Amino acid sequence: MSAWDLLSSGDAVSRSVALGLLAMSVGSWVVILWKTWVLQRARRDVARSTAVFWQSTSVDLALPRVRAFDRDGLVGPLVEASQMQASGTLATAGDTSQRLTRVLRDALHVVLLKLQWGQTLLATVGSIAPFVGLLGTVWGIYHALIGIAGAGQISIDKISGPVGESLIMTAAGLAVAIPAVLAYNVMGRMIGRIEADLEGFARDLRDLLVSQKQGLPPS
Repeated sequence: MSAWDLLSSGDAVSRSVALGLLAMSVGSWVVILWKTWVLQRARRDVARSTAVFWQSTSVDLALPRVRAFDRDGLVGPLVEASQMQASGTLATAGDTSQRLTRVLRDALHVVLLKLQWGQTLLATVGSIAPFVGLLGTVWGIYHALIGIAGAGQISIDKISGPVGESLIMTAAGLAVAIPAVLAYNVMGRMIGRIEADLEGFARDLRDLLVSQKQGLPPS
């Protein structure tokens, strides 16, 4: 008996568990493949964008050059935020150092939300998929016991289907969870490295602009 036969012979609960695991698997693999490509590109773009910025003669000239390399909008928003003019609101109150710290921090939070996209889904799938598979396992064993009770004796024919179904559910839950957990950890490290680069750039940009406003050479 094939896996399809076992699932097609199950009831509504078994099919719901199977469809739930399938949906989680498809969703996590879409995120894994798409985000792997995005993070690899973002790592290269951040390095290129920051290098281009520091090779420019002014912030105004650097901004269009940064945008040309910053395809995911990770470095450009930081440069743009640093050029915001005072508007008389509390958001731009304070001296230059305080204002730059505030706007760069806010811009950095928005940028980091882009990098974190999909991590919640991977963490959720990795956490609940084994338990969803376990639900299918328990339900299959329950049907095996019902079959034995109805037959009045132990029969391979009565228990082979439900037990086989339960084993498939267990394996399916692990097969869905393991890639999600591995991808979450690997991508978390990639995001951490990119985040460190962006935070360092934001700090250096702040120091540069504060020094220019005060007429001092950059430290």
